[in-house]
Amino acid sequence: MFSKWVPILAGYVLWPVIALVAWGELKPSGGWIESLVWDKALHFIAYFGLAAISCVALKGDRRVPAAVLGLALLGGVLEVVQGFTGRDPSLFDEMANILGAMSGAGTGWLLIRALQPKILAFGGRD
Repeated sequence: MFSKWVPILAGYVLWPVIALVAWGELKPSGGWIESLVWDKALHFIAYFGLAAISCVALKGDRRVPAAVLGLALLGGVLEVVQGFTGRDPSLFDEMANILGAMSGAGTGWLLIRALQPKILAFGGRD
């Protein structure tokens, strides 16, 4: 059941979440969320979620590392663009993005593996 509808749903959810993260990185700073949560944690959480959703949408296949690289590049581009919106770009924000993306992809992969049905081999055959 997992392999049929969850990746499809993740694929549909991914693009609005990317748009939300991009908006969050480019909007003027100083909102109430930034005052409640440390900025680097927000970056980590955002890219963790993006990578986990991407991994599930891709069913954990060999395209996941390319998706993580794409998310890291997206984060880097958004950090540079922040300099043109009145916000300060930060290398540490990009590091949090990359760590979040790698952790999210790993967690997504583990989730997929844990929820896949197990096929038991009997009689010594694999």
